[in-house]
Amino acid sequence: MAWSPPVTFSLFLLLLGQPAPSRPQSLGTTKLRLVGPESKPEEGRLEVLHQGQWGTVCDDNFALQEATVACRQLGFEAALTWAHSAKYGQGEGPIWLDNVRCVGTESSLDQCGSNGWGVSDCSHSEDVGVICHPRRHRGYLSETVSNALGPQGRRLEEVRLKPILASAKQHSPVTEGAVEVKYEGHWRQVCDQGWTTNNSRVVCGMLGFPSEVPVDSHYYRKVWDLKMRDPKSRLKSLTNKNSFWIHQVTCLGTEPHMANCQVQVAPVQGKLQPACPGGMHAVVSCVAGPRFRPPKTKPQRKGSRAEELRVRLRSGAQVGEGRVEVLVNRQWGTVCDHRWNLISASVVCRQLGFGSAREALFGARLGQGLGPIHLSEVRCRGYERTLSDCPALEGSQNGCQHENDAAVRCNVPNMGFQNQVRLAGGRIPEEGLLEVQVEVNGVPRWGSVCSENWGLTEAMVACRQLGLGFAIHAHKETWYWSGMPRAQEVVMSGVRCSGTELALQQCQRHGPVHCSHGGGRFLAGVSCMDSAPDLVMNAQLVQETAYLEDRPLSQLYCAHEENCLSKSADHMDWPYGYRRLLRFSTQIYNLGRTDFRPKTGRDSWVWHQCHRHYHSIEVFTHYDLLTLNGSKVAEGHKASFCLEDTNCPTGLKRRYACANFGEQGVTVGCWDTYRHDIDCQWVDITDVGPGNYIFQVIVNPHYEVAESDFSNNMMQCRCKYDGHRVWLHNCHTGNSYPANAELSLEQEQRLRNNLI
Repeated sequence: MAWSPPVTFSLFLLLLGQPAPSRPQSLGTTKLRLVGPESKPEEGRLEVLHQGQWGTVCDDNFALQEATVACRQLGFEAALTWAHSAKYGQGEGPIWLDNVRCVGTESSLDQCGSNGWGVSDCSHSEDVGVICHPRRHRGYLSETVSNALGPQGRRLEEVRLKPILASAKQHSPVTEGAVEVKYEGHWRQVCDQGWTTNNSRVVCGMLGFPSEVPVDSHYYRKVWDLKMRDPKSRLKSLTNKNSFWIHQVTCLGTEPHMANCQVQVAPVQGKLQPACPGGMHAVVSCVAGPRFRPPKTKPQRKGSRAEELRVRLRSGAQVGEGRVEVLVNRQWGTVCDHRWNLISASVVCRQLGFGSAREALFGARLGQGLGPIHLSEVRCRGYERTLSDCPALEGSQNGCQHENDAAVRCNVPNMGFQNQVRLAGGRIPEEGLLEVQVEVNGVPRWGSVCSENWGLTEAMVACRQLGLGFAIHAHKETWYWSGMPRAQEVVMSGVRCSGTELALQQCQRHGPVHCSHGGGRFLAGVSCMDSAPDLVMNAQLVQETAYLEDRPLSQLYCAHEENCLSKSADHMDWPYGYRRLLRFSTQIYNLGRTDFRPKTGRDSWVWHQCHRHYHSIEVFTHYDLLTLNGSKVAEGHKASFCLEDTNCPTGLKRRYACANFGEQGVTVGCWDTYRHDIDCQWVDITDVGPGNYIFQVIVNPHYEVAESDFSNNMMQCRCKYDGHRVWLHNCHTGNSYPANAELSLEQEQRLRNNLI
């Protein structure tokens, strides 16, 4: 039997900063990374994390099948080749693995054979490298690798607060109570001797809370002493056992996890010494962020809310995760992942009202942004109130691209919402009939949801509440799925969500349930997915290509048939006369993590005889001309008669083409271009008088296809029309600027003069 060091000996080594001796064993759950050129995340020296330390892999017997397994584990589709003799430079530290032997079908290196940890006759001149195919697995979500927890992270697993006061027990989420730590599978309480505010800050951060407040320690001491004097209390006998306690914790306050603090499980003198002589359990009180406070709580000060809006998360599948974007000079932009770590990520999380960062993600793992890259090499110390307080370089200074966009996953409070919703009857766990738990006459009851008004926005909230990511379908008929026998009554109807709610129970809904079709086959269901596409308009191209055309009616018969002209065209003397059209080109990028596909298959596409093409989405974009107060004066629309990869970046192959009734869609990273000279690529402004307007384009306006971020589907320009010429300027996607941003004089002067 393999030898395992005792806890006290392991802990002593940990406190000295030395790794505890390992048992000869299989790899277990390993983490990998590639150390190589920053511009090519798919290649580099292969390194493995073991006992909190990164080490290399020897090239002995390493071949394509081993490289394939490593690349798949890293989230790439396949391996192209491998490199021997330290092609990517010699590593440092231990050579953890030698003679790795894989069949090639394994999903991770965990399942391959080797000599064992640290058993090697190699030098760092034999460090192996791998070159993976740059394409990621669809829906791949990477883990943080360079910020992994140290050796203690394997044993200090979780933290929770055990409420003591009756008021704290009724509070959701629990924000105050005794600290309990799960150590090697068992819950222990922490001795309060030497407990500091810094410790409380770390605990609150792990539980999803941005800050902590002092507790009334004298009152809690009285409660503790009463329990110690109570002969019926089990607490006194339990506290005499050292297995009940964590002896001492010392944190700086900037750690993202207690495992990064100095933790002493037992007294240094040994097991015979009491772990908490004369002490009591440590008590912590945390402050919940604005989204997790009860509705009656006083609103946040306006100043702090304005501070919060200078950073945001985009394209995350769950609450508290997403690509990091910051507001600089009134324009939103991304953060480069150079030197990005858990400390800086935690500053972002706390600024947004979450806890510390659970993961700091690199390489645009949660999608690429569009626009400027504002920051790079962010170096936070951990106590900053906002990301803008941290030293950083401008993103343009070190060659960052959007493929380096940083992202985070934050710790969020456990609100219990996930236990109030479930799916039933689906073929896979990510789909099914939706069942919710609500209170009926004060009694919790499970039931179904009426599908009236049920749409993708409501389904998005449901999937997020389920912890399943994005909704790809909002089902209004679910007769083919059978629910739970005791949950067939409709308990929720008229559900209308804004999309930001944490749970369906927070959405607007009918007071008394009213489902006109009675439920039955018309019950709400969802299909969820952990990733989604994200369409974004190239605003600059619209601005550069806009012009006016007076087009004869004789050339507009097909466009008229497809309702691409204003209503007044119906009353003209065809084919005599003309229509004045504001024409432009559009380029729509898919910056998400899965391909954008039409909602329906080819068998449901509609054939349009006049233009002789199929429409896969009947209304793919809305084109509108608005007054400055938002009233519509002209409109147009564009069907997706050809949703395809017009162009892709170098190294990425086009998947979709419309020729020969081909498959339609937009591949991740590619874009679909609609040229200015094709029919319906315009707004008919024949009836519009001179003036100042807002030109607006909305992609996927009816939310027919799910996206990870709908806030960037709208593009707006300032438009000036004098009756003969048109100027478009300040074109930007709907979330590029704050709502109240005014144009600068410099931007006003950048008018583009486009003649008829």
